[in-house]
Amino acid sequence: MYRFILPVVLLCAGTAALSSDHGVAARKAADRAKLDKALAGLVPGKPQQCLDARDAAGTERIGNTILYKQSRRLIYRADTNGGCYGLDRGDAIVSQQFGSQLCAGDPIRTIDLLSHIPSGVCTIRSFVPYRAPK
Repeated sequence: MYRFILPVVLLCAGTAALSSDHGVAARKAADRAKLDKALAGLVPGKPQQCLDARDAAGTERIGNTILYKQSRRLIYRADTNGGCYGLDRGDAIVSQQFGSQLCAGDPIRTIDLLSHIPSGVCTIRSFVPYRAPK
């Protein structure tokens, strides 16, 4: 009996693993396309370690990236280390900053808006300004 069940179980597990890998690859490709569209026409500048909190008028989350929008002509791209699992779902971003600036390495938590349960913790690597060409 086990001789017949084991191959079926292994086949099902392998199929599930392949389909989940395809889903992850498709989501990453979609995130990449959305990020390219959000930053289209803007030129990246030199990475900065800190961002003044007043410069972050609005945020957009794309995969493991947070875009801090100052204006249509200036957007700061902040890639995270990948631990904020709620970014894709639209969970609230709670940043713990020391002083008036948000800096690379400062902890960021994501919290589910309905249940108020933390969904992840991550840090930002750096802030890359994307500006419209003059």
